[in-house]
Amino acid sequence: MNLKTKIGLGLLGAILVAFLFYYIGWNLAPGSYARAEIYELEISEEDLANVIVEFKNENPDLVLNNPVNIPNGPKYYLQDGRRDNTDHWYHIYFYYTDKDQIVKTWIRQKTNSTTQFAFVFLNDGLTLGKWTAVNEYFWWWKNRPIKTEFEERILKGIKKKIKERKPNNK
Repeated sequence: MNLKTKIGLGLLGAILVAFLFYYIGWNLAPGSYARAEIYELEISEEDLANVIVEFKNENPDLVLNNPVNIPNGPKYYLQDGRRDNTDHWYHIYFYYTDKDQIVKTWIRQKTNSTTQFAFVFLNDGLTLGKWTAVNEYFWWWKNRPIKTEFEERILKGIKKKIKERKPNNK
């Protein structure tokens, strides 16, 4: 075997090992929302929550007004907000009426002027338990369509409202 072949095989082996470690890390990602798509916005958490309320008021087709079903359980309304005073995330739900899908997001203060806005799950229908993580698939192109739709239908409008609030629209 010549030197070029050995170098090529060594490089290929290194790339495969790196890919394997990345894939294993991706599969074992820790945390409650390890596969969320997180966007950072230059706004406080409280102000972002207010912007989202305004955005929902202007886009009633994205508001989840229907009660949801729990398999073998009661119907109830999903409420935006924290579950209790120890919750780190402020949960927000949207609804794609045309697709009958619940969109679960959350916001969380990162710094004094920056808040994380995460797209977490999609649920098919109004019966809970059919959740799909936003980054469910390892291959990015399989996740891209639902992220693009979220960015166009929801994130773009929220960013526009944030920009309208800033002095001199900077």
